[in-house]
Amino acid sequence: MFLNRIPAASSGPKRYKASMESISTTDVVIIHGNSHPELANLIASRLGVKSGSSSASVYHKTNRETMVDISDSVRGKSIYIIQTGTKDVNNNIMELLIMAYACKTSSARSVVGVIPYLPYSKQCKMRKRGCIVSKLLAKMMCKSGLTHIITMDLHQKEIQGFFDCPVDNLRASPFLLQYIQESIPDYRNSVIVARNPGSAKKATSYAERLRLGIAVIHGEQKESETDEVDGRYSPPAVSRSRTMDVSVGVPAHPAKEKPPINVVGDVGGRIAIMVDDLIDDVQSFVAAAEVLKDRGAYKIYVLATHGLLSSDAPRLIEDSPIDEVVVTNTIPHEIQKMQCHKIKTIDISILLSEAIRRIHNRESMSYLFKNVTLED
Repeated sequence: MFLNRIPAASSGPKRYKASMESISTTDVVIIHGNSHPELANLIASRLGVKSGSSSASVYHKTNRETMVDISDSVRGKSIYIIQTGTKDVNNNIMELLIMAYACKTSSARSVVGVIPYLPYSKQCKMRKRGCIVSKLLAKMMCKSGLTHIITMDLHQKEIQGFFDCPVDNLRASPFLLQYIQESIPDYRNSVIVARNPGSAKKATSYAERLRLGIAVIHGEQKESETDEVDGRYSPPAVSRSRTMDVSVGVPAHPAKEKPPINVVGDVGGRIAIMVDDLIDDVQSFVAAAEVLKDRGAYKIYVLATHGLLSSDAPRLIEDSPIDEVVVTNTIPHEIQKMQCHKIKTIDISILLSEAIRRIHNRESMSYLFKNVTLED
């Protein structure tokens, strides 16, 4: 039995205590791969269930093949596999698929995938001569034996439609809103900033709950992409046929040119809080922070659910005008925190453990989505 507080997604500082009953540990097995064992142990301890490291072993052979060894019987039991996406994303996926298939073929009653950060979620749209990778991954997960998915803050909410099994897309916004209210001094003098027009809805949702104004950064500093000369942009040939004259040709599409980076809104003398769902390549955040600093913002915060922080992100953050980068522990980033003191972590294991408890006890999940909108 565990009793903790889940921050409510409301406008005020009021907190609600979830009614949590202990789950039956006799038919629940929690296992995890090598992606985030710390988070898995936190969830298991909150649920009062034995740690997954003693139930399953996931390792790699000398030829880098993934091996899964489940020591305890899983026949007729509910299996919860905790595996998130990290920099070693392809190994994370294979570990998850093999663990799920091993449980399925061992006659498990249900296999639930707890995937705090769903890999390849940004590749959810068709590109030229490409594919929708997130749909392929969804099909693979369902075929491997997963009967339910628990994840957090999908890059696009429509990704849930790619799965042939139920998907619970939890939100970290209550935790981030609580951090703003309790850990940012004088947050009433803040303005919520959308890093680009696409994240304006999320910024508006945060601003409405906190009763703050918003600002939108428009334009980007990106080098134009060069396309290979492979014929895809070659103009139509002039026909010599007497029956068809295409000398006029197809109307040319005007080139898309983004204006120089600009801020729509007043941030002078204010605390600027940028919100997003993922921080990976921080160059765009640093460029936005420099513009906000030039416009008079005296403190700059970046809040996001997932903190991949790849490559030299810690160094760039350390040398930037950003005062704090706040992310949840959906992705391990302890090494990055040692390299940059500006990175702060919010623990969301209570939310995932409560979701597991409610699913196992066949309770409604609506409490976890109270006052949560599609824009969060």
